Amino acid sequence: MLDEFETIRLLDHEGLTQEECAGRMGVARTTVTAMYDSARKKLACAIVEGKRLCIAGGNIRIDRERNGSGIEIGSKGEKTMRVAVTYDNGNVFGHFGRTEQFKVYDSEDGKITASQILDTNGEGCGALAGILHMADVDVLICGGIGGGAQMALERAGIRLFAGASGSADAAVEAFLAGTLDATGEANCSHHDHEHGEGHSCGHGKCHE
Repeated sequence: MLDEFETIRLLDHEGLTQEECAGRMGVARTTVTAMYDSARKKLACAIVEGKRLCIAGGNIRIDRERNGSGIEIGSKGEKTMRVAVTYDNGNVFGHFGRTEQFKVYDSEDGKITASQILDTNGEGCGALAGILHMADVDVLICGGIGGGAQMALERAGIRLFAGASGSADAAVEAFLAGTLDATGEANCSHHDHEHGEGHSCGHGKCHE
């Protein structure tokens, strides 16, 4: 649950007291204690038993100013579509989980109005969907991508066009023209060769 995740983030990551956490979340201190205990049990179970964590559920509002640290990107207009591409030296980078940069394009009426480079700051596949969500991205174009990352993007409301290659600019132009040769189901299998089967993004075991 997202509320349990928030208690872990505020108490263990930010170092707040339970009283401060309760004030930040707008709930009673006893509620914070109960959610924190539940969250820690789930974390322990995931670590000890090797189970996968899925953080979802609830109606939330993200404080982009507080939680978007390191993400420097302007706001977009109401009619703007924001498209991100995994990026490397002008081209679509082949592996979503290992991309060091996104190129982010704003478009209106089918035309690109602005673009900029967004660094991932060394984050792995588990955090990249969150970075795109914080950047208010609507569409992602990429090469290979694992099943877990695909689900994370879906939960974030980001449309996926995977299996793309070549020039990043050309890929976006093709997307806007409705001619992009890409799908939403390009599995990322590079982890199989580097880390063993248990870390394959394509098999849903990469820690998104």
